[in-house]
Amino acid sequence: MDRSEAERLDAADPLGRFRDELVDTDPDLIYLDGNSLGRLPRRTAERMERVVRDEWGGELVRAWSHWIGLPRDVGDLIGRHLVGAADGQVVIADSTSVNLYRLAAAALSDRPDRGVVVTDDDNFPTDRYVLAGVAKERGRELRLLHTDPGEGVDLDALAAALDDDVALVSLSHVAYRSGALADMAAVNEIAHRHGALVLWDLCHSAGVVPVELDASGTDLAVGCTYKYLNGGPGSPAFLYVRRDLQARLDNPVQGWFGQRDQFAMGPAYEPVDDIGRFLVGTPPVLSVVAVEEGVRLLAEAGVGRLHAKATALTAHLIALADARLAERGFRVVSPRDARRRG
Repeated sequence: MDRSEAERLDAADPLGRFRDELVDTDPDLIYLDGNSLGRLPRRTAERMERVVRDEWGGELVRAWSHWIGLPRDVGDLIGRHLVGAADGQVVIADSTSVNLYRLAAAALSDRPDRGVVVTDDDNFPTDRYVLAGVAKERGRELRLLHTDPGEGVDLDALAAALDDDVALVSLSHVAYRSGALADMAAVNEIAHRHGALVLWDLCHSAGVVPVELDASGTDLAVGCTYKYLNGGPGSPAFLYVRRDLQARLDNPVQGWFGQRDQFAMGPAYEPVDDIGRFLVGTPPVLSVVAVEEGVRLLAEAGVGRLHAKATALTAHLIALADARLAERGFRVVSPRDARRRG
C-alpha cells in the first residue's frame, strides 16, 4: 500500500467526519496516546461552559435538582452503548483504583471462607498494587498467574491456577502493553465453576472494543473515562455490579449518597438495595457532564464501527512493520489474530 491508497481509504471512511468533532490545534501531530488521554470533543467544551455559566452561575444550589441523578444517568449511557449492561447496573463514581478496591473488598466479604485472590503478573500495576493491599488487609493470599505479555491470559493456565479456595479473580479485559484481548465469557465460566467472583478492568477496552458484561455473565467491573471515553484528565471512573449482586454486596466505604433516605440525615447507615449503594460522596458535576458528552459522541460513532476501523488500521501497521522493520530486528508483540487483539 502506498500513500495514495491510504488517502483513498481515508476519503471513504464512514467515521472520517468525526475528526471535526474533536479539538485539533496541530494538524501535523499524529496522536497515538489516546490510551492515556483522549482528545477534547468540541461539544464537551461548549457543554461545560454552559454548565459553569448557566447552571453553577445562574441556578446555584438549585441545580442539584438535575445534577444529583447524573452518576446513574451517565452510568446507564455507558452501560447501554459501551459495555453491554442493562440500565441500573453502572454508575459514575470515584477513580478506577478506588472502585477496584471497593469492589474487591466487597467480593472478599461475600466469600469469607475463601482465602485466595487471583490476578496475573502482566496486569496493570495499580491493579496489582490494589489487589495486594486488599489481600493483605483481609488476610488473604494474592496468587499471581504468569502471563505472556504478547499473548494475554491463557485459559488453560488460569484453570490450573483456580481451586475452590479462590474468592476473586481480577483481570484486565485488554492487556495494557500488547493489546491482547481476554475471552471474557470463558474466564467468567472458568471462575464460576469454582464458585469465585470475577472483577474486570475495562480501562483499555471500554469505548474501543465491543464489551458484553450482561451476556458474558460478568459479576463486577470497573473502568476509567479519560482514555477512549474522552472525559478529560482525571475524569471519574465507572463501576458495574450485576443486578442480582447489588443488594448482597456491602460497599466498604459507607457514604451518604448510598443511604436509603439521603436527606433524612439519619443516625445509622441503611444502604439502598440497588446500584446506588456503591455511590459514596458528592459527584464531581463538571467532570461527569464531560464524560456524558464523550459517551454520547462514541455512541453516535458506534463501538462496532470504531473497532472495525481499529482492526483495519492495526492490520495495516503490522504489515508495514513486517515489510520495513523486521529486517532491523523489530518484531510485533501484539496478537496478529484480530479476534484476540484489542
